[in-house]
Amino acid sequence: MPVIKPLNAIGLLSTSSLEGVYIALLNTDGVDVYDFGPLQHIPYDESLREKIRPLFGTCPYTDEAIHEYNEINEELTRFHAEVVKDYIATHGLEVDIIGYEGITLYCNPAEHQIIQLGNGELLSRLTGIKVVHDFHKADLRSGGQGFPLEPVYYNALCGDIGKPMAIVNITGISRVTWIGTYGEMAAFDCGPGNAAIDEWVRKHGGMHMDYNGKLAITGKVNEQIVATMMKHKYFAKYPPKSVARHEFVEKLEHLEGLSLEDGAATATAFVAEAIAYSLLLYLPEIPKVVIVCGGGAKNPTILRFLRQRLPEMSIHTAAEEGLNTNSLPAQAYAFLSARRLYNLPISFPSTTGVVEPMSGGEISTPHQQENE
Repeated sequence: MPVIKPLNAIGLLSTSSLEGVYIALLNTDGVDVYDFGPLQHIPYDESLREKIRPLFGTCPYTDEAIHEYNEINEELTRFHAEVVKDYIATHGLEVDIIGYEGITLYCNPAEHQIIQLGNGELLSRLTGIKVVHDFHKADLRSGGQGFPLEPVYYNALCGDIGKPMAIVNITGISRVTWIGTYGEMAAFDCGPGNAAIDEWVRKHGGMHMDYNGKLAITGKVNEQIVATMMKHKYFAKYPPKSVARHEFVEKLEHLEGLSLEDGAATATAFVAEAIAYSLLLYLPEIPKVVIVCGGGAKNPTILRFLRQRLPEMSIHTAAEEGLNTNSLPAQAYAFLSARRLYNLPISFPSTTGVVEPMSGGEISTPHQQENE
């Protein structure tokens, strides 16, 4: 086993909401965090979004579908490699390892299968840096849900915040991590996230997203539709559990007939209701503090709806706790890459349902293929 020492680790994360790629640096040994580097967010252009969007929920099996997947996978990875090289050059960094989390298109824990965009081997060759990728496969093969993996990082980061607490990460979907008084962890996917709102405003308003929740705040929530959408079978499942974004995007049919603003408000309320339901029903203990991160933390309407539904909880954004709202998920994969290098566990029975704590992630080196 390598001697454990701090590493300069990059976290490279693309969310399923297709906002773009987030890149952040940590100095960490996978146990403690010693320093934070800069965060950058690079949006995807619309042509790349339009290539990726139809792939969600699909598992390519025909020659034509596999060829299309491979082409988009390479294009995306080459884009990510340029992001890494520009980031390193701009900030004058020395980097030991990259934790690379691509875009999840399809995940079926029952079949132990996951399809993601992002080629870790290619990224390593293009950047000349060791890359940890495919973090979820080992967990899935061992009977886990494959998600979420961030809780161990949040646990390391939030030692000074009052417990019990919860971190809600709102990206394409919403995900909760609960940390108990003595560092116990529980985690699972709550349900819909930004993708549900984004798809509505894209279809009916021609916009990428509801920027700052401005549409939703002017609309009226149809509570009857929210109640109908909450009958989705996923909400009756007990954790650990995970879900793909397309499962809730399909429920948007209920919104048809509403105005653009009322549909945005109702979709936003659906996201908030699913999070509130999960926090109240499925955690070992009700959290005193809830920290919201991810793209949803920038939507004041989501935050307002959450506070209305959870008046007994203290709900803050990560920024209000002195943390960078957008950095956290990317930093988590930097942290996980260091843990993988030192063979430390990244998934646990209470977070993914795996039988025992286990490490995960494939390691690719720049000259791996030359050596094979």
